[in-house]
Amino acid sequence: MNTLESVKRKLETAEDLQSVVKTMKAMAAVSIRQYEQAVASLVHYFRAIELGFQVALQGHDFIPVQFSPTEAGQLGAILFGSSQGMCGQFNEQITSYALKQIEQIQPDSARRRLISLGLRTIAHLEDSGQSVEEVFTLPGSISEIKWSVQELLIKIEQWRFDEKVDQIILFFNKKQAGSSYVPTQQFLLPVDLEWLRKLKEKKWDSRSLPMFTLSWEKLFSDLVQHYFFFQLYHAFAESLASENASRLAAMQAAEKNIDEQLNELSDQYNRQRQSAITSELLDIVSGFEALETER
Repeated sequence: MNTLESVKRKLETAEDLQSVVKTMKAMAAVSIRQYEQAVASLVHYFRAIELGFQVALQGHDFIPVQFSPTEAGQLGAILFGSSQGMCGQFNEQITSYALKQIEQIQPDSARRRLISLGLRTIAHLEDSGQSVEEVFTLPGSISEIKWSVQELLIKIEQWRFDEKVDQIILFFNKKQAGSSYVPTQQFLLPVDLEWLRKLKEKKWDSRSLPMFTLSWEKLFSDLVQHYFFFQLYHAFAESLASENASRLAAMQAAEKNIDEQLNELSDQYNRQRQSAITSELLDIVSGFEALETER
């Protein structure tokens, strides 16, 4: 049976844990809002990229097809997980989804290359027999996302030109309403040619078409780099928002369990304390009665 002191220690521990959970809830809620704002701000950036492609493609009779996959090409997968725990099934869900999609797109495991963002997906990937080429650390804030994107872009350039990777897919959790999210895939390569054709055929909003002084090849290459940057930044922001949403949901469940435990421990402490007080009072009364009897 638990003593009064042991119950008191458990009660204090539960209260400390409740304080930690509340702090983590607040931090997750603030982070969700910041990453959601980052996602929303990308709309204008992507619009500028589309306008750039529209200008570059109008007046040209062809659309470059150098991004089309080849027979001997390889598949590169970039998996966005987490580096921290206490985020529910966040890593398990995106890993299971990515492995299923990769198997359908490229059944030959020898022609796959995979990068993991965050350490928490490694065990799930290796348990499934999928080797990981490299692990990248995740940014700790919005301001660090751009540096993580730059590191990935360098790796992607190496894939494309040195290792003949002509299909690159991003796998990440996309934030939904509330604390929910859904696993998502986004093709980085090949670039969607149908999207480019629609931009080429789209009518310009004004009578005067903007001009450019760069060579057409240089302009198109720069636009593709901006497109890559946008897709990677968007995947980072969506994944980090989803991770914090999952952590918020996990902390809410933990807080509910702690509250229930605190109620049980409080009741147990009060009962045992009352029992101890009653026992002490009975001892006092018995002692008093014994003295009176002797007198």
